[in-house]
Amino acid sequence: MTSLIPDLIPKHVAIIMDGNGRWASQRGLPRFEGHRRGVEALRRTIRAAEELGIRYLTVYSFSSENWKRPAAEVSDLMGLLRRFIRNDLAELHARNIRIRVIGVKEGLAPDIVALLDESEHLTQSNTGLTFVVAFNYGARREITDAARLIAEAVKAGQLDPQAIDEKLFASYLNTDGIPDPELVIRTSGEQRLSNFLLWQASYSEFVFTAGHWPDFGRESLVEALLHYQSRDRRFGGLSSAIGGVR
Repeated sequence: MTSLIPDLIPKHVAIIMDGNGRWASQRGLPRFEGHRRGVEALRRTIRAAEELGIRYLTVYSFSSENWKRPAAEVSDLMGLLRRFIRNDLAELHARNIRIRVIGVKEGLAPDIVALLDESEHLTQSNTGLTFVVAFNYGARREITDAARLIAEAVKAGQLDPQAIDEKLFASYLNTDGIPDPELVIRTSGEQRLSNFLLWQASYSEFVFTAGHWPDFGRESLVEALLHYQSRDRRFGGLSSAIGGVR
């Protein structure tokens, strides 16, 4: 088997965790069991990311569109989030993992907001893997919120419109201070971003896997990284094979 090249491990990997429901349906299990097994897959993947030297791992845990799902399923997902934080936060902190949460907190249950805030506050000084949780997140909302804040700053005379460039705009996004992902992985065979990191993924490599999220783990992550390392990342330039910049 081809080995990973340590110097080409991406700094930031983002994952769209898809297929929990389909995984459960194929086995005649309730959708909740698929989500529960998905949490186990997340634990495996965080551990693997640490061991492989990835510095930032972002997961799409709950999109702003997921509120359209049946109320019982949304309630189950919120319950899983509560249990994950209460059961895993201390261990993640002990492993020097920093937690960042991106998304909109307005409208969430107060105890959910408190748990998310506690996760960020407790781990804010940690220097290991940064685990970014995209919760109640939608990229279009993120971008329009940034545009509105910039417009308000201009209107108040706090910002010169001529100073607005990509770097400044990015500083108004939820991901300020987090490098753009070099690799975006989506499980379950779907091949779309689904309103995830639209700005940040402009030059990301994409790997779409057929397997459902509950089956994901270290081997799946390594396979995706091998695909990534086989790519010729040109960023709009020429191929490195013909004298361009890799």
